[in-house]
Amino acid sequence: MIAVIDFGSQYTQLIARRIRECGVYSEIISCHGSASVLVGKDVEGIVLSGGPGSVYEIDIENYRRFFSLGVPVLGICYGMQLAAQLFGGKVRKSKSREYGLAHLTHRKDPLFAGIPKRVHVWMSHGDTVVRVPRGARVIAYTENTAVAAFRLRGFYGLQFHPEVRHTRHGRRIISNFVIKVCHARRTWSARRFVEDEINRIREMVGNEKAICGISGGVDSTVAATIAARALGKNLISVFVDNGVLRMNEREEVRASLSPVMNLRVIDARDRFLSSLANVKDAERKRKVIGREFIKIFEAEANRIGNVKYLVQGTLYPDVIESGQGIGPADVIKSHHNVGGLPKRMKLKIIEPLRMLFKDEVRSIGRYLGLPAHYIERKPFPGPGLAVRIVGVVNKGRLETLRQADQILLEEAHKLRNYGSIWQIFAVLLPLGSVGVMGDRRTYDSVCAIRAVRSDDGMTADWVRLPHNFLNRVSRRIVNEVKGINRVVFDITSKPPATIEWE
Repeated sequence: MIAVIDFGSQYTQLIARRIRECGVYSEIISCHGSASVLVGKDVEGIVLSGGPGSVYEIDIENYRRFFSLGVPVLGICYGMQLAAQLFGGKVRKSKSREYGLAHLTHRKDPLFAGIPKRVHVWMSHGDTVVRVPRGARVIAYTENTAVAAFRLRGFYGLQFHPEVRHTRHGRRIISNFVIKVCHARRTWSARRFVEDEINRIREMVGNEKAICGISGGVDSTVAATIAARALGKNLISVFVDNGVLRMNEREEVRASLSPVMNLRVIDARDRFLSSLANVKDAERKRKVIGREFIKIFEAEANRIGNVKYLVQGTLYPDVIESGQGIGPADVIKSHHNVGGLPKRMKLKIIEPLRMLFKDEVRSIGRYLGLPAHYIERKPFPGPGLAVRIVGVVNKGRLETLRQADQILLEEAHKLRNYGSIWQIFAVLLPLGSVGVMGDRRTYDSVCAIRAVRSDDGMTADWVRLPHNFLNRVSRRIVNEVKGINRVVFDITSKPPATIEWE
């Protein structure tokens, strides 16, 4: 395995994922943990992640332990600065910070084997290495950074982020480290992951029962399928209609999943909408929804009896944005099934997919033999339309958004590139807009259209939708949906914006 030490980077799990793409198992360890947790795990290499801190502001001696295992180490951004400072180099605040694309020139080294001499890389740093340790060799530089990469015996340091898709040949750099430098064995696969999770769930639950929260999307369906193979009839899947679903979603989920799993459908629309009354803040919405879900699951567990576990389809981007990762990461927004969970719960959480990204889950879904329409379904947030209505959520605004969103999806399915779009949806804004309909003044709501492409949900770029498509959707929404008289198109990438508006 390759161990990834998490210093709080938003991209830590991307590193682990890139390593798994090489066919090598990877595990994330907190920077606050002891190196002893790696003893006996057949570690073939270590990667130190980036992070939000500065190495010259803290006592870094405690991290020397991660260099004591006698295996190659790769430091990325903060990880590179940490090694430089530990071994006698010097790190200072940059005079010219680098954020975004930079032109990297590298010198011949196994780490850069098969990569053009000049290549685009993704930078994101406010500190820089101004002096490398004695005996180190600088192996890459950019226009603004004299030390963009250096090598010191078995250590490699990179100031840029090879794990993000914006770095050209970044996967090759990681593969070179894992395969050529560490000589790691290719033993990780979807089959191996599923087998390990089935065994882990069986060992954890034993002869007791568990319930699984089902949304109808790929994440919860894959999680339920893995748990069902582990627990059989002792797994009961529960779908909750929380009142903030898309049009006809409850009926579609019941028809699709009832034949293939032990499914119970609960109508809790009034309960959720009552709890959301007058709630405007996005974080508060997520926490209210997470709390109500847990109350319903706990009540269902009591009704069934002998249920102590709740299976969820939580993914790693949910964990990262909620600030619940392994390292010291910032909270971006609390996902209802992570940061939105109440502190005290009667049920123990099982999350088979917690360390995976959406495309990895889809690959596992294909391995499990799930229908294609489940695997390719667009992501839909657990808090549903509540986080696509900016401001107060009520029945009237929900019905308005449902109609607009349904029109958008009907037209989107006609696009040739629909399959390559990660998400496409409508957002209802808390804005009044003056318009004219039938020679009369109107003052109605504004609807925003959002469409993005992404590999994993961590970064995303807006889709250049055809003008005739936008024109057709805008006309239909304004003409067919009462209460909307203006449609706008969101052309912001992630970052700086998140995919969902709230």
